[in-house]
Amino acid sequence: MSSDFSLLRTVQVIRYAKPLREGGSLPALVEADDGFLYVLKFRGAGQGTKALIAELIGGEIARALGLRIPELVFATLDEAFGRTEPDEEIQDLLRASEGLNLGLHYLSGAITFDPIVNTVDARLASQIVWLDAFMMNVDRTARNTNMLMWHKELWLIDHGAALYVHHTGDSWPAQSSRPFPQIKDHVLLSQATELEAVSAESRQILTPELIQSIVSLIPDVWLRHNGAMESVEEQRQLYARFLADRLDASEIFVQAANDARHALI
Repeated sequence: MSSDFSLLRTVQVIRYAKPLREGGSLPALVEADDGFLYVLKFRGAGQGTKALIAELIGGEIARALGLRIPELVFATLDEAFGRTEPDEEIQDLLRASEGLNLGLHYLSGAITFDPIVNTVDARLASQIVWLDAFMMNVDRTARNTNMLMWHKELWLIDHGAALYVHHTGDSWPAQSSRPFPQIKDHVLLSQATELEAVSAESRQILTPELIQSIVSLIPDVWLRHNGAMESVEEQRQLYARFLADRLDASEIFVQAANDARHALI
């Protein structure tokens, strides 16, 4: 897992294999011109490009922290797909998603993480809980773990529900220093006994330069079509400042997570 963020590739979608209807945003399994299969997240889905931005930032931050994430790629979808799809709902989605989307490398044979069957050590659980509290990811619960077991290793998927601050219209600076009460529902919270140590390590890794390198990956076209009043570069800096401020306030969300964990015991 390289930490060189300039290596994010762009592929061309050549075949729509099947919809993955278990996802609320109707992702799909597609084949690209590099011969690989990807789970495609569509810019035309309900949450629009903001979900793709959260997926991109959340996934690359997780990767920088050493967690296992399927390769992310930019995936170009041309207008031909919308013409040939017989399902009207999917046809509308494809037409609304022409251009640049986001794909996750398909982990063939992976199975959904089961907290009853699969065990996670304290350090890994703490890393994942810390990541989700930092990113304000509401979608890693027992009902929907968004984790896979592949070759006996745990992989994280689907960060589109993270960074919900960009949907609320609230003040970004005010949100950055708030605890994350939804962490009480995290599927790995009870095992996350090393949050302070993980937090100290993560703060060393997530330097301002690294954060800037990640937000610089956000395509201009995604920022031009999300209804924001700010310019493309101003929006990137909103994300960068929010993440830096959130990192500075990590003691607040770590304490909230520890309090929630103790309430479970």
